[in-house]
Amino acid sequence: MAFENLSERLQKALKNLTGKGKISEADINQASREIRLALLEADVNFKVVKDFIKQIKKEALGKEVQESLNPGQQVIKIVDEQLTKMMGEEAVKLNKAPHIPTIIMMVGLQGTGKTTTVGKLANYLIKNEKARPLLIAGDIYRPAAIDQLRQIGQQLNVPVYSEDNKDVAQIVEHGLNQAKEDKNDYVIIDTAGRLEIDEALMDELKRITEVAHPDNTLLVVDAMTGQAATQVAEGFNKDLDLTGIVLTKLDGDTRGGAALSVRAVTGLPIIFTGQGEKLDALESFHPDRMASRILGMGDMLTLIEKAQQDYDAKEAEKMAQKMRENTFDFNDFIDQMDQVQKMGPLDQIIKMIPGMANNPALKNIQIPDKQIAHMKAIVYSMTEAEREDPDMLNPSRRRRIAAGSGVPVVEVNRMIKQFKQSKEMMQKMTSGNMKGLGNLPGMNTPMGKMAMRSMSKKFKKNKRKRMKKIKRFHS
Repeated sequence: MAFENLSERLQKALKNLTGKGKISEADINQASREIRLALLEADVNFKVVKDFIKQIKKEALGKEVQESLNPGQQVIKIVDEQLTKMMGEEAVKLNKAPHIPTIIMMVGLQGTGKTTTVGKLANYLIKNEKARPLLIAGDIYRPAAIDQLRQIGQQLNVPVYSEDNKDVAQIVEHGLNQAKEDKNDYVIIDTAGRLEIDEALMDELKRITEVAHPDNTLLVVDAMTGQAATQVAEGFNKDLDLTGIVLTKLDGDTRGGAALSVRAVTGLPIIFTGQGEKLDALESFHPDRMASRILGMGDMLTLIEKAQQDYDAKEAEKMAQKMRENTFDFNDFIDQMDQVQKMGPLDQIIKMIPGMANNPALKNIQIPDKQIAHMKAIVYSMTEAEREDPDMLNPSRRRRIAAGSGVPVVEVNRMIKQFKQSKEMMQKMTSGNMKGLGNLPGMNTPMGKMAMRSMSKKFKKNKRKRMKKIKRFHS
């Protein structure tokens, strides 16, 4: 993730405060210096850093310590709140037109991943809103861009409108007529980019805007460009009425300053972030959750939403019932592994668990396909009775299973242990009692405890809204 170095530096700066019963002004000043250096190294805008440190000092020295927090935790809470504020406080959604189609125009420089992001956004709308989008190929200068968009359309089974025409505004106009005729509820316009902002590019984008009257004009920005991303955003916003930003390549080896600076400098909200090349690698941007990730407090709410999105509702209820009745078996375990694989890379999922984001033992952890195949072979070497009743697996049965699956007995024993741990964790989560997660790795760290406290509040607050959304999505 883009914030790995920043995250480690900030946590180190705050770690020295968490065990103290009382914090002096000198402690606050020392932590502030380290935080300032960490942010500047992450390429966060200098003025933004200056205001950020000033606010932290003011809050930390002037605030009464809450009864539930020690002074060190209070400072972490302040840093968390200020990071969230810097990035925009609340998630911002796309503007929705009062009639169909809702029109989204994507703009940006070359090399930011704009065309791929058009496909990711289409996929996001299909998955989350059951939308029927139309994509318009408006980058006429790069034939590869049109071909790429057509390939994306084929993958998603989404129509792509293109013409052999040098007038982009006319192509867009004809594409919109097609969308109205076909009753598409979204139109996403891919536009040309340049290596840098120039007059010809802006004139073309203005002409497209006059024809399309987009409800959303989203600037696609490469997170790896750091602070330069804010300058690009200001340049585009001067001539176009931008409504938001999509930050791409957030999974790259980058300093991450763009995400922290761009809202504070331009006032434009980050609406989505892209992490990875796959078409499902687009997430809504939640400033509070991103702040939690940066501080090593994880992001359990996003993890839960991912699970709900990628897991069939009936299957989820069936699994929850099995947990309540304590009938979760090895057949279910294999199903769970398949579901986790759908949610994305394991190292990204683990980082969403409080206290585990920068655990050295878990850094860059991956479960190779070969290992998953071994685990499945072990289960398939069991009898049906053994799969349904793991307590039957005595040493002699384990030796037989090892021989049948072609793995050492120690690997069978390890897999059975993983099964029991998985079952225990899921029972705690299914019970709905957040305190039941306290024994998980990372939960007993200061960051983990604060994350659990924060998550419990958010979880209760949003439960009714979330359940309505899930029912609507699966209806």
